[in-house]
Amino acid sequence: MVRMSDLVRGLAKDPPPRPAEPAAPESRAAEPPSTPAKPAPSRTRTSYGGLPGEASPAPAAEPARQEAPGEDPQHVFGELQELLGEVRALVRGAGPFPWDRLQSILQRVVVSLERSSDLFWVANNPAAPPGVDYLAFHQARVAVMAIRIGANSGYDRSRLVALGIAGALIDVGLWQMPEGIVRRADALAGDELTAFRSHPRLSAEAIRRWGAPDEHIAQAVLEHHEREQGQGFPQGLTGAAVDPDAKILGLADLYAGLTVPATSRPRLRPHEAVREIVKSRHEAFPTTLVKALLSEISVFPPGTVVRLNTEEIGRVVAVNRNHPLRPRVEIMADSKGHRLPAPKVIDLSEAPFLYITGPVTEASR
Repeated sequence: MVRMSDLVRGLAKDPPPRPAEPAAPESRAAEPPSTPAKPAPSRTRTSYGGLPGEASPAPAAEPARQEAPGEDPQHVFGELQELLGEVRALVRGAGPFPWDRLQSILQRVVVSLERSSDLFWVANNPAAPPGVDYLAFHQARVAVMAIRIGANSGYDRSRLVALGIAGALIDVGLWQMPEGIVRRADALAGDELTAFRSHPRLSAEAIRRWGAPDEHIAQAVLEHHEREQGQGFPQGLTGAAVDPDAKILGLADLYAGLTVPATSRPRLRPHEAVREIVKSRHEAFPTTLVKALLSEISVFPPGTVVRLNTEEIGRVVAVNRNHPLRPRVEIMADSKGHRLPAPKVIDLSEAPFLYITGPVTEASR
């Protein structure tokens, strides 16, 4: 017999799960999402930054690491955070902006997300690594999540890279302000609130100053706090007047802020954040975009320890996008709490008489 607290703590010693991503789009039990429509651009934009070989029958030769099979998502995400840490120094200093490096990393992000959802869940890490600047961590998360939402909305590779670049730079203007403003963003008023609401303009100005490869990047960043009903800032735009990419950036930014807030506000788990967005901000974003994000989120994300109706204990190892409440589970302990000598994996979508009764916490016995 093993105590539940010992079982939960013991997961830290097990290899981390690698969530598989079935090809079919997810259908939510509570609110079945329709297939997200591809947003129609409201402005003429230049396509750039696509993956090499996309438009020609024979792809051009590329560095091995960009297309290397099975590249570690943690490594890609770490590189993106490291580069953004360097960008912070450029905000108040001088020097050429590393556009080629940023574009190359985001090309690899696109490839990684096409292969599996692993990188999406790496970006859902509930806390910034020690020593990493919060805004560098936040913007890296926004870039990955925006690319995922854009892919689910029908964006092609070149547009996904452009979207990722904008996501990685949405808050560079905040680096021009005292850190206290970011940490107290929920309680700002007066001049401090006015200063905070200027950060989209400051970010867009910095991007233009650095010589972005496309004006659309700065435009999307400028408008990422605009909302459908005109309740956003800095211009109070509404509906179709808001750039489609800016809408995706805004949704990714809000979701990232709810799951890992800069302030002392309690963080929300992924499905709780989506529920909060749907419940209290349903008019802020187009329904199609919310559903594009929803299709990636499970009530029981990979790594969650759960109890089955048989009293067996397992760990979610893969999300089933067709059946979000019936993921793939690795059974670790039998109904009496005895740890299995060899864990067995069960796909609950193929086991109609088995179902999850709820998550298991360390406090459970």
